[in-house]
Amino acid sequence: MPWPVDPSEAEAADPVLPAGYSMRPLEWADLPAVHDLEQRLFPLDAWPLSFFEEELSHAVPEHDGGTRAYRVVVGPDAGPGTATDTVARMEAGTEAEGEADAGEAAGVVLGYCGLMCVPPLADVQTIAVVPEAEGQGLGTAMLQWMVAESGRRRARDLLLEVREDNPRAQALYARYGFEHIHTRAGYYPGDPAGGTGARAGSGRVDALIMRRRLV
Repeated sequence: MPWPVDPSEAEAADPVLPAGYSMRPLEWADLPAVHDLEQRLFPLDAWPLSFFEEELSHAVPEHDGGTRAYRVVVGPDAGPGTATDTVARMEAGTEAEGEADAGEAAGVVLGYCGLMCVPPLADVQTIAVVPEAEGQGLGTAMLQWMVAESGRRRARDLLLEVREDNPRAQALYARYGFEHIHTRAGYYPGDPAGGTGARAGSGRVDALIMRRRLV
């Protein structure tokens, strides 16, 4: 007979994703794919593989001292002409007989997120979605999961840092109750010539600290 689940150890439920997409815990076997995406999506300040390995080593049960929780979103190949076309066919109900649908093709890592929680504070370590899979609600689902998981772990506030030159991400966070509470000057590397959002002549970009109260 299985042991009853301790409510304090139960994970927050994963948000509902579109058909063909799913969210699951990050596994060691995912690290090469995640690191490849990291280098592609954040060329100026990508985490080295060792950072991901260190983070995942702390993603153990809370009763064993775990302070991290990571998820990946997987789905159909998001290469040109595949992900968007597959989803469109699913919505229209026009898949050819015998053709693999998005659910059967699921397995490609399209996004990832990570959370650190040491109550009463939780912190978004990372969140990313490949551009080819944007518009499917994947980033929103990961953010919703981190908010829920932070609350389950008894955090009172969830914090994150976002580049000043990323208004799209700022708007997403604001929609989910995050407010700008502080600016960390020149925190991120930027265009050495000083592009949009960069501090004049420094090639650095400010980090906006945003907070969502959970209690």
